[in-house]
Amino acid sequence: MSFVCPSWLSFILYNPVRKLFTDREKIVAEAGITPDSVVLEIGAGNGFFTEMIVRRASRVIAVELQDGMVRKLKERIRPHPGQTEIVKGDISRISAENNVADVCLLYYSFHEVRDKPAAVANICRMLKKGGVLAIYEPSVEVGKKRMENTVAMFENTGFTTELRDDRLFTRVARLRKTV
Repeated sequence: MSFVCPSWLSFILYNPVRKLFTDREKIVAEAGITPDSVVLEIGAGNGFFTEMIVRRASRVIAVELQDGMVRKLKERIRPHPGQTEIVKGDISRISAENNVADVCLLYYSFHEVRDKPAAVANICRMLKKGGVLAIYEPSVEVGKKRMENTVAMFENTGFTTELRDDRLFTRVARLRKTV
């Protein structure tokens, strides 16, 4: 069973050891984020990836559930005013613009979503046709079958899988919206 990391424990999400072992540059590149990209980041937390994305994309829509994380996220992105829209809420329940994002990044977050079908529908609605969905899940919490089920949910709504990889600590899938 997974849990949402409480904001008071956010130091474990942003620390030198995690920075050393997480190749954020590779992940941002692998997700297809370019200077023209509008990126939907789900589960932005305290901004561990947001601060990288905002330096490489034209705009970031960062979705985060917890007030404490949102406060920390605002501090982290302060040097980049106007490029990031923070949406406080659950991806399965938020209302947002249709066809707004070129890339959606789910880094260690989708397994924590309770209403996965509603989240899939929202992500599908917000991502432009031809857009990239990059899913990274912790292999400790998400087994192969569970990852296959996640990928299948998106494939059933009009996504095509481009990459599947099981890495040391992470399961990866990159999909493209085709409808």
